[in-house]
Parts: sequence; C-alpha cells; structure tokens
Amino acid sequence: MQYRELGKTGLTVSALGYGAWGIGGAGWVGAEDDESLRALERGIDLGVNFIDTARGYGESERLVGEVVRRHPGQDLYVATKVPPKNGTFPAPRGLDPAKAFPGDHIRSSVEESLRVSGLEAFDVFQFHVWSDEWVGRGDWLETVSDLKQQGKIRAFGVSINDFQPDSALELIGSGVVDTVQVIFNVFHQQPEERLLPACAEHGVGVIVRVALDEGGLTGRITADTRFPDGDFRNGYFRGDRPAQVEQRIKALDEDLGISADQTADLALRYVLESPAVSTVIAGMRTVRNVERNAATMDGRRLSAAQLDTLKRHRWERNWYLGD
Repeated sequence: MQYRELGKTGLTVSALGYGAWGIGGAGWVGAEDDESLRALERGIDLGVNFIDTARGYGESERLVGEVVRRHPGQDLYVATKVPPKNGTFPAPRGLDPAKAFPGDHIRSSVEESLRVSGLEAFDVFQFHVWSDEWVGRGDWLETVSDLKQQGKIRAFGVSINDFQPDSALELIGSGVVDTVQVIFNVFHQQPEERLLPACAEHGVGVIVRVALDEGGLTGRITADTRFPDGDFRNGYFRGDRPAQVEQRIKALDEDLGISADQTADLALRYVLESPAVSTVIAGMRTVRNVERNAATMDGRRLSAAQLDTLKRHRWERNWYLGD
C-alpha cells in the first residue's frame, strides 16, 4: 500500500481509500452487510486507512463505525458528510448558504453522525454540496471552527458538485478548506486543468471519487448491462450509454494493448499519477474488489506512452444535464 499526505491536515492516508456509499444500501442495490463488513476488514488488513461515508448513505455510517471500533489504537481515518438542509443536489445558483448549511443544521448533523457511528470524532467533515457564492457568507465557517475547537472534527472539506471541478476554486484560494472531494478519471480529466494545481498551491488535500466512472472504467459495462430497480446506475448509464461505454473501452484497450480485465488497474494508476491527489476512494462491496484494487497500489508508474494514450481518451460529459 502506498501512502500520501492529505494536504496540510497532518494525516497520512492510504492512496486507496474505501468509498462506503455502496455498502449503506442507499442508491446502490445488492449490498449485503456481512460481505460489506468483510470487504472493509480486508481493506484494513491490506493497509487501507481512509474511509469515506456520509449521513445520507443509509446504514453506511453505522457499519463503518462498527468496523473502526474493532481496531482501537490503529490509525484509521473516517470522513463523513453533512447533507444540505434543503436537500438540493447540486446547490443552485443564488442560494443563500443559510438555506443549505446553517450552523444549527451542521451541528445537529455532526451529533447524529457521531451517535450512529459510535465514534468520538471525525477526521474529515465535509459539506455534501458546495457553491463558491457562499465564501464569506453565512455562519457555516464559524460553526466549523467551533466544531474543530471542540474536538468533534479534525479537518473540514467539501464534496464538489458532480462534473463541476471549477466550482470550488474561490474556496480553495480562501485558505479555509482542508480537503476537497472531486470526480476525476480517465474520461473526466477537467480537474487537471485548474482544480488540482490550485489544491497543490494551497496545500488542500484531494479525495478522488468515481475514479472508475461508477464501473464504466472496469471493462465490465456492455450494451446489455442492466441494473436492479432502484439502483442509481440506471440513471447514470441511461439510454445508450452502456453501449457507448463498451465501444470506448474497447477502443481504449486496443490502443493500450491490454485486455478488459486490466482496464481498472490502469484507470486507477492514471488518477494517482497526479501528485496533488491524496487518496482515491473506490467503492468496494466485496473482498474480491478490495483485493483487486489494492493490488494496484504497488507504486508502479505508468509509462509516458500509456499516459499519453489514456489522455487521448478523455470523454467529458455531464450525465445530469443530458450531455
């Protein structure tokens, strides 16, 4: 396992983090508690020490807390998120921060997350949406500072709106945020343009999500792929997108000279090529997925030819705007 500094937080985190959305039963269908717990335990065995969850991830905080409490004295770091009070994802333009993250809502969410998880504090506490219009407005920053002083949270971060990496640049430049969580992968390379350099300049830790494009970069999505009713991936891979993904992965693998079962390995390595990236939180609901992704954390670098090839397969689109 490789380890990296999480910005200026003082935390040294595993390059492979554990994304715990999928194990909570909210949005993803098919997770089994016993297997999820085994997967998380196996990740810890293999050196994973950073776990990302959220108040809105169903049973995730409870399960994560259950596992972490089994390892007293071990350096395991848990990040969670507070949902916006108005329940709107992403934050619309012109929204008053008092409607999304008033101080009393932030405090009550922290207390509830601590109660459910059974933890004494969170290492990273994140807003689940963000708007740069909120910089310098509202009482959210004062509340976050108070929670830090009380020892209930160690670092403050935001989860950047899907496919909008430039929407937190002002916050990063303000110096008040410790981490950002952002979508970054072979298809969505936009964060490399402005966000990652800004984070490197200001010492902000970068937590990458959707590094495998919700499965699109695993080589296992085909035109015939179907997901269970209620699974959010029915929307993410709606219409003819499974067929588009299959075609693009076939072209990518041919250019790289690899088989489909090697796609995920190179996709994870691509994200970790950026020195600004602190950790990649992969969703891993089975022991097999944990072991496969952990094998990628051997420190082996991509060749210049591989990196150039991957960059040529950039495919920017916004699933939620119909692009």
